[in-house]
Amino acid sequence: MNPRARGNTALKAARQHAGFSSQQAFVDALNRAAPRIGLGQMEVSVRQVRRWESSNPPWPRAEHQRLLVHVLQLPVERLGFTPPWEAADPAAARGASAVHGGHAGPGTPLPSASRSVQPPTIGADYSAITAAHRRMYSSVQPTHLHLAVVEHTRLGLQLLTETSGVARRVVSLALAESLLLAGRIEFFDLRQSEEADATFIRALQAAGEADDSLLGSAILAHAAFIPGWNNHPAEAAERLRAARTYARRGPASAEFLAWIDAVEAECSSRCGHPGDALTAIDSAEDVLASENDNHSPEWFTWFSAARLAAFKGNIQLLAGRYSQARSSLTEALTGLEAGESKQRAVVLADLATVEVSQEKPVESCKRLHEALDQLAVTWYATGMERVRKVREGLQPWADLDEVQSIDDRLYGWSTTLNALRG
Repeated sequence: MNPRARGNTALKAARQHAGFSSQQAFVDALNRAAPRIGLGQMEVSVRQVRRWESSNPPWPRAEHQRLLVHVLQLPVERLGFTPPWEAADPAAARGASAVHGGHAGPGTPLPSASRSVQPPTIGADYSAITAAHRRMYSSVQPTHLHLAVVEHTRLGLQLLTETSGVARRVVSLALAESLLLAGRIEFFDLRQSEEADATFIRALQAAGEADDSLLGSAILAHAAFIPGWNNHPAEAAERLRAARTYARRGPASAEFLAWIDAVEAECSSRCGHPGDALTAIDSAEDVLASENDNHSPEWFTWFSAARLAAFKGNIQLLAGRYSQARSSLTEALTGLEAGESKQRAVVLADLATVEVSQEKPVESCKRLHEALDQLAVTWYATGMERVRKVREGLQPWADLDEVQSIDDRLYGWSTTLNALRG
């Protein structure tokens, strides 16, 4: 008798072992867990569980995978599911793409080496492309770069089947960085939170394969943004605790540790805790000034004293400390380098908000035009979100020519299409 004819016995056994004797009890546990891990209110049904426990269970969506793994404390591949790429072509499974993000799914183990056929230089060659993508992030349109980075991660997964020893570790490290970059683009540039969360999990697997704790810390801190921006402070705090634990194994530079504090500050601010956010920013400034003997890795390109001033200004802005925010944001704007157009757009939009708070709509519009000029160079969904938020605040002055000029740019052909795509 075909064992699958009895249904997905692996999932059923795991469910019962976890203490959920009925499918309804399991459903209740899944729905209770969803908000705790940053997925918001979900409604998994008994019918869905019945399908998962059938003889031909569908591959769970990324958010369902997270739920199942969290509640049952088992990897998804031990719960009786077959990834669609394995079902279609088992021989190609090691290098195939997943449902989300175009790379292997977060529940799938990294491929093991089946044959070591690549030359010793393959790790350096693969890493050189990763470094090039890192440099391109500041100027290449995110949708275009994302496609290239995802294809690069597919290649990396295939190379893991063809390397061993030092070469495999070097490929794993570059793969982890590429997956981190893909996740950053998905979250900050394209506003695809679920896809980014799955990508960060995959990146952490690759960093673990390379045994690089500092890169693991960076991935975990990035992953904290997702629940932090979605008002799930407990999960954000847990991810940041993990990030700090990994950073201690690093060892981490003062700059790196200050960045983690800045991430905590932003998460606290977005979760409605301005006092905690300001305390974390103060800590970040103290840590950055300490200048320990450790050096930041070459992939750590997203933080500086100017970026910290931008974090600080935004948090002061959200806390209603407008004069302090103006000072911090002006400092950030002065310190940003010429190629940092994405961050510049965000800072300009925040300065425009400061002008709105002072009931200076004309000055606010001037800042918004500058921000839109930056977004015209390189699209950045997070920057456009800030711009649109400022425009909401300008509604009392909607009849002003200056405000209508902003509307003309916000609803031009290219900007509207970019917003719809992003």
